[in-house]
Amino acid sequence: MASQGEMRDGLIEAMPRLQAFAVSLCGNSERASDLVQETMVKAWAKHDSFAQGTNLSAWLFTILRNAFYSEFRKRRREVRDATGQLTDRLASMPEQYGHMDMQDFRHALTSLPAGQRDLLIMIGAMGLSYQEVADRAGCAVGTVKSRVNRARNRLAAALRLDSAAEFGPDGIVQATLATRPN
Repeated sequence: MASQGEMRDGLIEAMPRLQAFAVSLCGNSERASDLVQETMVKAWAKHDSFAQGTNLSAWLFTILRNAFYSEFRKRRREVRDATGQLTDRLASMPEQYGHMDMQDFRHALTSLPAGQRDLLIMIGAMGLSYQEVADRAGCAVGTVKSRVNRARNRLAAALRLDSAAEFGPDGIVQATLATRPN
């Protein structure tokens, strides 16, 4: 193991060659400087693992190259978004809320009278028009609209919903999203 003074001197001496190598890898002098700095920090943190008498420059070049490749692989998976608008809109809601909400919805849906539930499913889930549902049910379109409206109102009451805005993220998540900087 090299002494801290010898290690410091070796790091300082290798910096110009590391900078040139970093520029040749990434083609950007600012990014190259960041890579060299990252290499120095990693080397200093792990200086006790450097074996005295081995090639310090080769060890440093390996650290730099590995840092570059690690970042390259990481950036390859990232989505470019220069303005930040796309990433600001990306959010993943907690799954447990959606699961619990779905359980509540299923319970409330099964508590509806069968006639209303069936019409609501045909309109809402199957995407049929009121006319198509009326033809299947053998009744007037107005009757279908009335029953579906009553089913929606009962469903909303069973779920204790005042408006459609209550669907989706809970209040804490909505507040968090509202306070994020643009």
